[in-house]
Amino acid sequence: MPKPHRGREPDPPPEGAVQPPRGDLEQPGPPAEEAEPGPDAATATAAPDDEYAAALREAEDRWRRALADLDNLRKRHARELEREAAAERARTAAAFLPVIDNLELALSHAAADPGAIVEGVRAVRDQAVNVLERLGYPRHAERGVSFDPARHEVVGVVQDSDADPNTVVQVLRPGYGEAERQLRPAAVTVAKRE
Repeated sequence: MPKPHRGREPDPPPEGAVQPPRGDLEQPGPPAEEAEPGPDAATATAAPDDEYAAALREAEDRWRRALADLDNLRKRHARELEREAAAERARTAAAFLPVIDNLELALSHAAADPGAIVEGVRAVRDQAVNVLERLGYPRHAERGVSFDPARHEVVGVVQDSDADPNTVVQVLRPGYGEAERQLRPAAVTVAKRE
């Protein structure tokens, strides 16, 4: 087949064919058939591809190792958290053992003087309140203080001429803890506003 002459216009493309932008097809220099590859042509194109592939493999390996390290860290943290929770439960339960011992001692002396039993139960109650306070939950059972919705739960309102309006008249059930760390609020009766 004869080669087209350089000075001649190429044949028009078939009808409906997409035309490439002008100037992008022809580049200055010898035609592709006439260009001879240089001695480094095979290694020049293969070397960057090999470098990129090696870098990609290295990045993927680091990524997989980081994922494995993260998963191991998550599992170790979960185990440590569970171990700490179990240790804290054991410390809390151990703090109440003397209270139980004293209750059993009071029950063993149930046939003795009833006044002594009442005093013993009161001492055990005080011991339990002390344990809760050491754990960070002090008891709140004060009367005559202003009503605080963060510490008190109103279960009744009474007319009391001796008490200021909106003050605690009676504590039906003591509260334990502070507003941000509270086991339960105190159940109280509050003086009515006139």
